[in-house]
Amino acid sequence: MRIAFLNWRDSTHPEGGGAEKYAETVCTGLAARGHEVTLFCARHAASAALELKDGVRYARQGGRVGVYAASLRRLRAVERAEGAFDVVVDTQNGVPFAAPLATRSPVVVLVHHVHREQWPIVFGPAAARVGWVLESRVAPRFYRGRQYVAVSQETKAELVELGVRARDIAVIHNGTDAPIETGTPRAGDPRLVVLGRLVPHKRVEHAVEVLARLLPRHPRLSLHIVGDGWWADEIRRAASERGVEDQVRLLGHVDEVTKNRELAEAWVALAPSVKEGWGLCVVEAASHGTPTVAYSGSGGLSESIVDGWSGVLVDGLDAMVSTIDTLLRDPGERARMGAAARDHAALFSWDRTVEAWEALLARVVRGEEHTGMTDDFDHGPAPR
Repeated sequence: MRIAFLNWRDSTHPEGGGAEKYAETVCTGLAARGHEVTLFCARHAASAALELKDGVRYARQGGRVGVYAASLRRLRAVERAEGAFDVVVDTQNGVPFAAPLATRSPVVVLVHHVHREQWPIVFGPAAARVGWVLESRVAPRFYRGRQYVAVSQETKAELVELGVRARDIAVIHNGTDAPIETGTPRAGDPRLVVLGRLVPHKRVEHAVEVLARLLPRHPRLSLHIVGDGWWADEIRRAASERGVEDQVRLLGHVDEVTKNRELAEAWVALAPSVKEGWGLCVVEAASHGTPTVAYSGSGGLSESIVDGWSGVLVDGLDAMVSTIDTLLRDPGERARMGAAARDHAALFSWDRTVEAWEALLARVVRGEEHTGMTDDFDHGPAPR
C-alpha cells in the first residue's frame, strides 16, 4: 500500500511527544513490512523539508498552525506528481487536517484523546470555545461515515458521546519498547519521576506540590522531571515558590539510555495530566518495574494503569500525596506493584500495534465495511 500519514509534528520537533512516537513507530513498522509510507508534519528550525529515515519519507512544512494547510497543499502536490495514495491517515490532535479536502483517497481518522479539558487550559476563552466547537461538532459531521482509530476504549467512548458511530471506531493501543537494561539499581534515596512534554495540561506542578508536601516526612525525597517544553519555566517557578528547587531536577530532553536509567532508578512515577489518550509514559515506567500514580478520569490512563494492581488511580491532589506517601513507606507493596506493572507493560508490543494498523488499512483500501475491532489485551489477574 501507498500510505500517507498526517501528524502535527514528528519526534525531532522540540515539542514532540507520545503522539509523535506512536505515528513514527507505526509508519516505520509499516515501511518495514513493504509499504510505501510518507509522513506529513510540521517543519522546525533544525529539520529538513524532505528526509528519508528508517524507510519512511518525512515531508515537513508549515509551523504550529500553518502545518494544516501546508500539509494539504503538499499532499495534493505529491498525488499530482506520483499518483494517489491508497489511504490517508488524518491525525486529529484537537484540530483535524481535513484531508478529504485534498484527496479522493479513503481517509482514516486517528484520535488519541478528546481535548474537552485541555482547550481552556491552553487557550483563552474565545479560542477555547472555537476549538471545542471544531472538535466536538464540526469534525464528527465532517468525517461522518469514515473509519476512525482510537488508542483506548476511553477515547472511543468519548468519540461516541460526540456523535461518532461506535462501529466506525477501531481501538489500536500503543505498544511499548523493550526497556534498555542500564544495569543501574533503584535509587538509594526515595525518588519520584515525571516523564513527558512540559505543557500546561500535563500539570507537572502537581508533582512539585506532592514533593513539597512529602518532604517533611521523607526529607531525602527528590523529583526528577524528564522532558522539555515551553512550560518549563513555570515549573521552575513553582519549585522556587514552594522552596524545593534543590530537590527538583529538570533534565530536559534526554537520550534513550538516560531516560531508561531515570525510569529504572525512580521509586514511583507520577502522571498528573488532565487527559491522556493512552499514557505511553506509564507503560515505559512500568517496563522497568516502576508503578505510576495518576488521576482517575484522565482518559486512557485508566487502561495503561490497572488500578490497584500495576499502579494507582486517585481522586485529587490530596489522595495523590497520601497514596505516594504510603508507597514510599512500603517497599513490599512497591515491589509487588512494580512486578505487576512490568508484566502489564509486556502485553503491549509495537509489533502487535503495527499488525493491527496493517490489517485495518488493508480493509479500508479494499472498501470493506468499517470495523469496530479492538486489540484488547488480557490485563492479568483482577486487582486486589
